[in-house]
Amino acid sequence: METLLKDFNVPGKNASEEAQRRWRSAVRIVRNRRRRFRMIADLNKRSEARNKILKTQEQLRVALYVQKAAFIFVDAVRGNEYELSAEAREAGFRIHPNALAHIVRNHDIKSLESLGGVLGVATKVNVSLNEGVKLSDIPVRQKIYGSNRYTEKPSRSFWIFVWEAFHDLTLIILMVCAVVSIGVGLPTEGWPKGMYDGLGIILSIFLVVSVTAVSDYRQSLQFKDLDKEKKKIFVQVTRDGYRQKISIYDLVVGDVVHLFIGDQVPADGLFISGYSLLIDESSLSGECLPANIYEDQPFLLGGTKVQDGSGKMLVTTVGMRTEWGKLMETISEGEEDETPLQAKLNGVATVIGKIGLGFAVLTFVVLTVRFLVDKLLRNEFTDWSSSDALTLLNYFATAVTIVVVAVPEGLPLAVTLSLAFAMKKLMNDKALVRHLSACETMGSATCICTDKTGTLTTNHMVLEKIWICGKAKEIKGNVDGGVFNSEISEKALTILLQAIFQNTGAEVVKDREGKNSILGTPTESALLEYGLLLGGDFDAQRREIKILKVEPFNSVKKTMSVLVVLPDGGLRAFCKGASEIVLRMCDKIVDNYGEPVLMSEEQVRNITDVINGFACEALRTLCLAFKDFDDTFNENSIPDSGYTLIAVVGIKDPVRPGVKDAVRTCLAAGITVRMVTGDNINTAEAIAKECGILTEDGLAIEGTEFHSKSLDQMKEIIPKIQVMARSSPSDKHILVTHLQNMFKEVVAVTGDGTNDAPALHKADIGLAMGIAGTEVAKESADVIVLDDNFSTIVNVAKWGRAVYINIQKFVQFQLTVNVVALMLNFVSACISGSAPLTAVQLLWVNMIMDTLGALALATEPPNDGLMKRPPVGRDVSFITKAMWRNIIGQSIYQLAVLGVLNFYGKQLLKLKGSNATEVLDTFIFNTFVFCQVFNEINSREIEKMNILRGIFDSWVFIGVMVCTVAFQVIIVEFLGTFASTVPLSWQLWLLSILIGSVSIPVGTVLKCIPVERETPRHHDGYHPLPGGPEFLA
Repeated sequence: METLLKDFNVPGKNASEEAQRRWRSAVRIVRNRRRRFRMIADLNKRSEARNKILKTQEQLRVALYVQKAAFIFVDAVRGNEYELSAEAREAGFRIHPNALAHIVRNHDIKSLESLGGVLGVATKVNVSLNEGVKLSDIPVRQKIYGSNRYTEKPSRSFWIFVWEAFHDLTLIILMVCAVVSIGVGLPTEGWPKGMYDGLGIILSIFLVVSVTAVSDYRQSLQFKDLDKEKKKIFVQVTRDGYRQKISIYDLVVGDVVHLFIGDQVPADGLFISGYSLLIDESSLSGECLPANIYEDQPFLLGGTKVQDGSGKMLVTTVGMRTEWGKLMETISEGEEDETPLQAKLNGVATVIGKIGLGFAVLTFVVLTVRFLVDKLLRNEFTDWSSSDALTLLNYFATAVTIVVVAVPEGLPLAVTLSLAFAMKKLMNDKALVRHLSACETMGSATCICTDKTGTLTTNHMVLEKIWICGKAKEIKGNVDGGVFNSEISEKALTILLQAIFQNTGAEVVKDREGKNSILGTPTESALLEYGLLLGGDFDAQRREIKILKVEPFNSVKKTMSVLVVLPDGGLRAFCKGASEIVLRMCDKIVDNYGEPVLMSEEQVRNITDVINGFACEALRTLCLAFKDFDDTFNENSIPDSGYTLIAVVGIKDPVRPGVKDAVRTCLAAGITVRMVTGDNINTAEAIAKECGILTEDGLAIEGTEFHSKSLDQMKEIIPKIQVMARSSPSDKHILVTHLQNMFKEVVAVTGDGTNDAPALHKADIGLAMGIAGTEVAKESADVIVLDDNFSTIVNVAKWGRAVYINIQKFVQFQLTVNVVALMLNFVSACISGSAPLTAVQLLWVNMIMDTLGALALATEPPNDGLMKRPPVGRDVSFITKAMWRNIIGQSIYQLAVLGVLNFYGKQLLKLKGSNATEVLDTFIFNTFVFCQVFNEINSREIEKMNILRGIFDSWVFIGVMVCTVAFQVIIVEFLGTFASTVPLSWQLWLLSILIGSVSIPVGTVLKCIPVERETPRHHDGYHPLPGGPEFLA
C-alpha cells in the first residue's frame, strides 16, 4: 500500500508547493470534489492572493520610501479637501479621519509639523496623552473614526453545506436513476407501487445529504470558534488615567498604547515616547531592514512588529483605513495547509476507489450479461418491455451505489473531523492549535525542548536572597525592609534603589482603588516589589532622574542597560542581567560605605561562590551594577565594561505542581524531555533534577560550550543532553536542526521571545507561551499554550496520539465494510445473477461506515494507555500489519457467514412461502449491518483485547451506536416499502444480533495472531517493549 501512496507523502510542516500539487493531481476518483477539498488550501487562489499582497506591499514601499514630490503634493491637496462633519466638531474633534490616515500612511512629516506634532494631533482628536481616552467617549470615536476591525468573508450558512453535499456525482446519478425508475415504474406497476423503488433512493439520498451537511456544518462552527481564538491579541493602553489590557479590536483613535518587544503594532499611529524602538515592517512593506522610530521619525503602521525597545504610541487610524486592514482583506481565510494524514488518506481513498470502480463495472457487466443470456435462452431477446428496462436500471443503480460504498469519501474528511474535535477539546484544556497538522504531528513527537521559566516553573517570582556589601541576606515574606537597611550604608541603599527603579522595563501603576500594582515581567516585578519593600518611591525616583538611553533585555545579550542623568547633572549607567556575564563586566565593587573599590581576584571567587550557592538552591541569579561617567562620554552607546558591582540577587521561581508527573509520563511514552534555558547552569540543573528531567547519566551543558563543538562531537553528546543552560536562541535552533537531521527526531520546541521565532518555525511543532509569549513568537508557533504549563504540552501530545489512533480505527472499520460489501455483491452477482443488497440498503450502509462511523471512531477521547507506548515514527506505514490482520480476518468471517446465508439461507433457516426470498434478503441485510455495528465496537482497539475500556466516556460513540440500531429497526420493520425489506420475527432478529456479535470473539482470536511490530528504533538504539498487562488493558 505504501508504494501506491508515494505521491501522497506530504511533510507536516513547510510543505513545498510541488508536493502539494503532486498529491492533488494524483487524486483521480472523487465523488464530491467540493466537499473533499473544502478544508484544503486552493493553491491557485493562494497564488493569486500572494500576488495581490506583493502588489500591495510594493505600492506601500513606494509610498514609504521613494515618494515623488508631485505625489506628496497631490495627496496634500487632497488632504485639504476633507471636511469634518458637524457631529464630529460637536464631539470636539478637529481633524478628518482620512486626513489623519494620509499623514501617517505617507509619513508626511511636514503636515504633521504643521498640526503641531504629536501633541497637536492629540489636541485635534480630543485626547490627553497622560490620561488617554475617556471611556464615555469610545462610542462616538468609533462612530466618527471607525472601529479597529477588518472586513472578513461572511461565514457559510447551513444551506451551503447542504448544496455542497448534493454535488456528489454518484448521488446525482442515483437521483437521475430514481427519477427514471419512477417514470418507468408508474406506467408499468401503477400508483403507488411504481413509486417505491425510486422514492426509496431519493429519501435515502436526502438522509445521507442531511447527515453529511449537519456534520460538516458543526465542523465549520468549531473551526470558526478556533479562528476567533487565534485572532485574540491584547495590548496595554492608558484610559481614564489608568493602565489596562484590552483587545486590539476595541482600540479607538486617540488611544495611548504601550508597546514592548515582540508586540504587534495594533493600528496606525504616532510615537509619543520610548527608548530604542525598532520596528520590523517586513510583513507590511516587504522591507527586511527594521525601522528606527523616534521623535523625528514617529510614524507607526499597524501589523508591523516591535523588534526591540519599548515605547508609547497615539492611535491615529484604525480598521480598514490602515494599510494592514487592506492587506488583511486580501488574505484568504480558511486556507489551511493539508495535514500528512489528509493527503495520505486521499491516496487510500483513490486506490480503493479505483478498485471499487472496477468491481462496480464488473458487477454491472456480469448482471447485464446474465440478464441478456437469460433472455436469449428463453428466446425473448427481441421482446423488450418496460420491466426489462427497469431491471437494467436497477442493475445500474446497484453498480453506482457500489461506487458510493467503494469510494471512501469519509477517509480524508474523518481526519478533519477528528482534528476539529481534538482542537476544540484542547482549547478547553488551555491549548490553542493554530495549524491543523500540529495536532497530528504532536502525536509523533519524540523530543520536547522546553523552556524552564514559566513552563516548568510557576513564573510567580519572589526575591528570596540578596548579597550586597559582602553580606548575604534571606528575605522572608513582606517583612519590614528597615532591618536590612540598618545593616548597609545609606549611600549603598540609594545606589541599590536607583539600580532597581531606573533600570527596569516594569512600572508601578495605581488602579481605580488607588492601590499600587506592578506591570512587567515576573523577574522585573520581583525586583520592583523588593525595592518598594525597602521603602523606595518609584515615582519620585523617576521624576528626579532623567533617562537618556535604554538597551532592553534580550535573550542574546542577557543584560539590560540604561543611561541616566543624575539630579546633580552627572551621567550614570546601570546594568543588570545574567550574573556571570555582568560580573565579567565589573572591575569594582560597592563597599560597606557605598563607595566603589577595586575588586580583587579573591572577591571575584567569593562572589562566584555566592552566585553558585544561590543557583544550587534553584534560585535565578542576577547581578546589579553601575558606572559613572565624566562630561566627555559619548551618549550614543552604553559601555559593556568598567562597571561597579552593587549586588547579587536570588529570585525564587517554584516548580509547577504536576510537572514531575508530566515529565514521567513523557519518558514512559518514549518522549525525551530537554530543558533549554537562559538561566545559570547550576539553577537549571537544580530545577531539572527536581522535575525529573536530569538523570545520573544525563548531560547538562552551557550554550557557549555546545556551539563550540564540532559536528562529530555534537553527534556524540546530543543524545545525552538533558539540560542546556545559558543558551541563546541560535543554540536552540542548532539543537533542533541536529535532532531532526542527525537523529530523525520529531521535535517539539517551546518559546516565548521574539528571538525564539526561528526555532519555533524550524521545529516540527512550535509551542508558544500564551501568557509570557510575544506576538512574534505566537505567530511563528503551531500551538499556543495558553497557561504556559508543561502539563498542557503533554496533553497536546496525548490528543495528537488519539487523533492518529482514532483515524487508524476508522480506516480499519471502513476498509472492512468496503471489502465485504464489494465482494458480497460481486460474487453474488456472478453466481446468482442478483445483488443481495439494494441501492437503498447500500446507501444506508455507506452512511453507517462514512459519516456515522467517522463520528463514532474519530472522536474518541484519549486514554492513559496512549502514553505508555512509543511514538509513531516518521516513515512507519499508516495502515499497519495489525490493521491488515484485523481487516482480512473480519472480512473472511463476514463473507463466509453472509455467503452461506446468501446461497443456503433458505434451507438453513427453513424459510418457506412466497416471501422467503424477501425474508432472506432482509435477514442478510440485517445481519450485515449488525456485523458492522459489532465490528465498530471491535475497532475501538487495534491490538489490545479490552475493547470496552472507556466506552462510556465517549458519549458520541454510544449515541452513534444507539442511533444506528434504532434506525435499522425502523428501516426493517416500518420502511420496507422503500428499502425492499420485510419485517423479521424476533428469532431472526436475535440470530442477526448473535451472528454480528461473533465479530467480537473473532477479533479477540485475531489479536492473538502475532504480527511484526513497526516500532521505530530510538536514536539510542533500543526498542521500547510493551508490558504484558498493556496487551490486555
